[in-house]
Amino acid sequence: MNKYIVATSGGFVATKRWGVMQPGATFKKSLELTKKDRPKVCFIMTATGDDASYITRSYEAMKDLNVDVTHLALFPQPNADIEERILSSDLIWVGGGSVANLLAVWKLHKVDQVLKNAWEQGTVLSGVSAGSICWFKGGTTDSFGPELKPVNNALAFLPYANGVHYDSEEQRPPLLHSLVSDQTFEIAYASDDHTGIVFENENPIEILSDVTDKADKNPACYRIEKNNGEVVETRLAVGII
Repeated sequence: MNKYIVATSGGFVATKRWGVMQPGATFKKSLELTKKDRPKVCFIMTATGDDASYITRSYEAMKDLNVDVTHLALFPQPNADIEERILSSDLIWVGGGSVANLLAVWKLHKVDQVLKNAWEQGTVLSGVSAGSICWFKGGTTDSFGPELKPVNNALAFLPYANGVHYDSEEQRPPLLHSLVSDQTFEIAYASDDHTGIVFENENPIEILSDVTDKADKNPACYRIEKNNGEVVETRLAVGII
């Protein structure tokens, strides 16, 4: 059985209504990979402390899709049996926020172990920002303050580092490059805002964009690795790799 992770700096795009989101190509691809006519979607928003408005906006964004929606909250206590809620889902979508806090709370509740079991059984894992970094060995984060720092205790389902918001936050590229240069991480994958990478098992197979219809944006993803002592960044354009 092939296993899928869709790691993004996107997933949803704004509509003309204030605060109302709609699914972008990266989220829709995650749904498609479930191969279900009516997928069961579970939102996990631990990285914002289960922010109620974030959860509400996510439910609202599903209104035109043929899906069943639940969420797993951990504050102040789990709102459902963790194993039952996760293992009964076809797609897990993890929201953005503090990846450091997310990892700490997940490990306390053993959410990380259940997510691994779900992934190995065919559940598609996806998410944005913190919800992208979490699937990797680690990456760059603002969890600790305005100065970006590395996090290296993520779930490591994928054996790489992950860089998010690569084109919109100037601290991201140099820190990720330095972490590859000093061999904290051997290989890193990064995503511009509104883009995502589909991983089949451990292999990147496709680059997606939520904004390919806008002429003023040309987002991409990147592979960063060390070659002959130099850090090399390879741009990965939207499409099949």
